[in-house]
Amino acid sequence: MHRCLLDVRPASWRSMALAWAAGCVLLSGVAQAAGPWVPARDNEVVEVLRERSLTAQEKVWRALRAQARAQPGDVTLAVAVASQAIQWSRQDGDPRWLGQAQAALGHWWTQATPPPEVRLLRATVLQSTHDFDAALRDLRALAQLPATALLPAQRAQAWLTLASVLQVTAQYDEAQRACEALAQVPHPVPSPWLSQACSLELRSHRGEADAAQRGLTQLAQQAPREWSGLVQLIRAELAERLSQPDQAALLYQALLLRQSDAYTEGAYADLLLDQGRAAEVLSLLKGRERNDALLLRLAEAGAAVNDPANAQRVAALRARFAAARERGDSVHRREEARFTLRLLRQPAQALQLAQRNWAVQKEPADARILLEAARAAGVAQPVTDMRAFMQRWGWTDRRLEVLL
Repeated sequence: MHRCLLDVRPASWRSMALAWAAGCVLLSGVAQAAGPWVPARDNEVVEVLRERSLTAQEKVWRALRAQARAQPGDVTLAVAVASQAIQWSRQDGDPRWLGQAQAALGHWWTQATPPPEVRLLRATVLQSTHDFDAALRDLRALAQLPATALLPAQRAQAWLTLASVLQVTAQYDEAQRACEALAQVPHPVPSPWLSQACSLELRSHRGEADAAQRGLTQLAQQAPREWSGLVQLIRAELAERLSQPDQAALLYQALLLRQSDAYTEGAYADLLLDQGRAAEVLSLLKGRERNDALLLRLAEAGAAVNDPANAQRVAALRARFAAARERGDSVHRREEARFTLRLLRQPAQALQLAQRNWAVQKEPADARILLEAARAAGVAQPVTDMRAFMQRWGWTDRRLEVLL
């Protein structure tokens, strides 16, 4: 997944990836409620840590991690460990991998100017935990370095991540410049293709959704197979915004057949929920309860079909969000707002969470939960403000238009 640190998988492209995939920081398990839980008996199972033996790749990584811990100042070892941990965090959404990545970079974590390869990974962890301001400081600094300071793949990753963070925070003009700069990264990185994908997605948010869709369809036919997943995901999400659910479903299904990841699973589950296909969501996400975002979708699906097991899912989510608040963790405000509105039926509280989330990140999913909560709470101003925001940038999203 990390090829020479270049990661163009979906999770690095946007906040859910930035978010689901890319970096949830809620720990799993109901046992994270406010108070400590003490087993009643010595033989009571607290948690099953592993239900399978280690793979060869995991054994190699553990050996590498042990070397890095023994030599905390070795940049090469630290980068290798952190890169693998970030890759796994994107695959399964387990936030503990991000902690492993940060620990691997601990020798340089607070340095103002760490080595460029460390700074790139630090920015990746920061954007995954939604510390966008700090991530932007690192990414903008990397963009100013001379070409020889980073390998081509690292420079491409820096521009790509910078464009992603700027897009999710609605800084579209600077994001466009980052997309254009990506095209200048030399071979062997497929920079022109990545630059086109980057720019087309931005155009889809700036009043050119139909033209962007045509461009993405053409680009999908030209993209190298190993990188085509990115453009297919952008196409799927754009098809949803253009009210083309059947097209979006086909693209999601094709992506999931190639390789499942938490972000794509969550996006496809949302489409199924919108279509009233809750039973399919329960089947799709079975066994994925450790991922907080996927558990939320399981709970929504369970509520729709009156699943007897749903009370346990809701209790688990309630405990996880409570634990996050105690830690001062604000990463999951969008998911908590959705949980509070759709499952707890508390629109006023959901609106507060959605507004605080919107102050940090501005994607269609953020707009949607804000509008839903405002409508449910009977508060008009957020709707008026969102209408102005969408008109300013030319957003096209049929799902939002019905809420305005």
